[in-house]
Amino acid sequence: MTIAALDHIALVVNDLDTALDGLTRLLGREANWRGSGGGTRHAWYQLGNAALDVIQPGEGNPMFAGAAGLWALAFATDDMEGDRRRLSRLSVASMDPMPVRTKADDGQTRTWPTAIVTGGANGVTTFLVGETPAWPPSPAAGDEAGAVIGLDHVVVSTRNPDRAAAFYGARLGLPFKLDRSNPDWGTRLMFFQCGDLIVEVAQQLKDDPSNDPDSLWGLSWRVPDIDAAHARIGQSFAVTDIRDGRKPGTRVFTVKDAPEGVPTLILGRTG
Repeated sequence: MTIAALDHIALVVNDLDTALDGLTRLLGREANWRGSGGGTRHAWYQLGNAALDVIQPGEGNPMFAGAAGLWALAFATDDMEGDRRRLSRLSVASMDPMPVRTKADDGQTRTWPTAIVTGGANGVTTFLVGETPAWPPSPAAGDEAGAVIGLDHVVVSTRNPDRAAAFYGARLGLPFKLDRSNPDWGTRLMFFQCGDLIVEVAQQLKDDPSNDPDSLWGLSWRVPDIDAAHARIGQSFAVTDIRDGRKPGTRVFTVKDAPEGVPTLILGRTG
């Protein structure tokens, strides 16, 4: 088995209510779950091909020590034990699966089976997530045309691209779709397909290679109508003009002051 999709991205915040206010205005969607468990507060945005899990840790929770901003990638598997055995043979260790639970204000409980990757992920907090129910999508907070419909890519920053390629490609088994360096961008980019989105690994060409840990860097969200999204998001945040994307057939703009300081790109397709 190989990893077939990204289940969710985890974002750690200091104040859940403040973060949700900003994220709802950015995404154009309401969080469709708010709950708590183990002293930690969670909210979820279920966004088509992946979810965003927003977490306000409880005091003293050791799992989140020093965590802030983009925190974790959670990859979906329909064969948890098979994938754990396969990854173990490839020097990617993981803890035994455990259920993670949050309880909503109305008493409903959301549970997802999770195994924490404890070795081989190069500094990016990584989980394997087993099969979960088909949770409902987050409702639009306004016009659907300008609301986010899914994730296009998540960016991992690295100073050791060969090590990163070995993890996402050879070990997780994500198809390696692109490897391109461009001096005009000052960046080497590697694209790994994960379902219908991309894990993008970026190396700054000005930086000497090193074994420093990798980190989650930014997100690119898809919208059905880039002009409608630009007008809507521009009412709340500082945005650049719309420009042609690097990917043929796309138009994009950057949100310069996105919630929680996450570098954010909005992408629409022209065809």
